[in-house]
Amino acid sequence: MRSTKSTPTTIDEYLAAVSGPQRAALEKLRKTIHAAAPGAEEYIGYGLAGFKLKGRPLVYFGAWQNHCAFYPGSPATQEQFKDDLKAFDVSKGTVRFTTDKPLPAALVKRLVRVRIAENAQREHQRKTAQKKA
Repeated sequence: MRSTKSTPTTIDEYLAAVSGPQRAALEKLRKTIHAAAPGAEEYIGYGLAGFKLKGRPLVYFGAWQNHCAFYPGSPATQEQFKDDLKAFDVSKGTVRFTTDKPLPAALVKRLVRVRIAENAQREHQRKTAQKKA
């Protein structure tokens, strides 16, 4: 769980306030996200550790009292992986996991790559609509 003494402005600050086992799990998640999204920028958004790619939000993660959470950033992405996520506590926009049952790195990479593709498609549609206007 995160200490709430001050509001973090970087992911390093966010993780510094997280207790040992959760911090280790989130550090691993952070590395996995970077591996799947080279060039992604880290930031703090909605009070969570987040990643942007080409200026667009990609995914988030956070620490809570009894679990860690991964936020895929899109209901469509989460729905696409519902069978892979059955072993986890899932609700709209949130995948909860514990330090003794972390999200598999391969699954996180696939989720992140799908989000990258979604963002690229959305950007393409936006540009196409602007050209028609």
